[in-house]
Amino acid sequence: MGAQKILLRRSTDLPRSPGTLIARIGVMANGRATLALQPTPFHGSFRSAMQHQARARQVLAIESAALRAVGRQLNQSFDDAVEWIIEALKERGKVVVVGIGKSGNIGRKIAATLTSTGTTSVVLDAVDALHGDLGVINEADIVLVLSYSGETDELLNLLPALKRLAGRIIAMTGGLRSTLARHSDLVLNTHVPREACPFNLAPTASTTAMLALGDALAITIMEARGFKKPQYARYHPAGAIGRALLLTVADVMRTGDRNPICPAHASVRDALLVMTRAKAGSVAVVNPAGRLVGVFTDGDLRRHMAEDAGLMDRLLSQVMTRRPITVRSDALAAEAVRIFHQRSIDDLIAVNPRKEPVGMVDLQDLPRLKLV
Repeated sequence: MGAQKILLRRSTDLPRSPGTLIARIGVMANGRATLALQPTPFHGSFRSAMQHQARARQVLAIESAALRAVGRQLNQSFDDAVEWIIEALKERGKVVVVGIGKSGNIGRKIAATLTSTGTTSVVLDAVDALHGDLGVINEADIVLVLSYSGETDELLNLLPALKRLAGRIIAMTGGLRSTLARHSDLVLNTHVPREACPFNLAPTASTTAMLALGDALAITIMEARGFKKPQYARYHPAGAIGRALLLTVADVMRTGDRNPICPAHASVRDALLVMTRAKAGSVAVVNPAGRLVGVFTDGDLRRHMAEDAGLMDRLLSQVMTRRPITVRSDALAAEAVRIFHQRSIDDLIAVNPRKEPVGMVDLQDLPRLKLV
């Protein structure tokens, strides 16, 4: 029987997924070769990744359950807190947020959300408060104290001074029978079934609940006070949101020579010259009274050229798109941004109340204006 030739790849060339068989070649003392097939060891990385994901889902489930629990615990105290804060703002008061540790971190976020949505708020460091910073509080203020246990020493030491200086104290705590709860004017219950920490110690679900309840408080107050987009924009002037809400279409549209307009009886050739001079991709078409009746775009040009050899001599009234998409020149720039997002267009005609095209908003201008 003739010798058989066996071609084997080196084990280092083989994939190393779990269960892969690796051929190992040896040489015996008599010179004969040996062949052994061995499975690769089952590395733990794949199994560990699955365990990590499962644990992450458990944590998210625990924190979701905590939010549902806090939602079920809402009562008249939440309504009172909203009304008290609105009354304080009318008296030129503010919300002073106090917390220690993780609760203090959450408190800073709550204060920032309150302030950005129109509710004046400051953060008071509990330690610095005992060394002069209590001067930030006046009798019209509401103090929002965050402590899940309600027994944090630094906060309890501060309570007598807070009760003496502030208008009212609202506690956000999970300890309804705690010292903080007993000495506060109002308690917002943030009790959660358990923490996500395996030892049920590290603040996780409880801080998530505090943060969410703070958001709920801020947004409810904002809506109850009738806080609108223009007011929101005043507090965010540097961002894209603020610019879109502060600027109007008239502030961003192209006008004058950059606003291409042609009468409906003009030819396509004339319209292309106007578009070229304006460096625009479309032209507004108007009737003899100067009111908008259509639009002709470079897209219309390409579509008609494929089937009409005499297109250049056609009247705009024959090839224009009627009832074009428009925006009022006095509308917020945010409205133009919304239209661009919803419609597949590159140019947006701005009109006045008489339906006259007074400007053109070019999609390419929005990034330069930092509106998108």
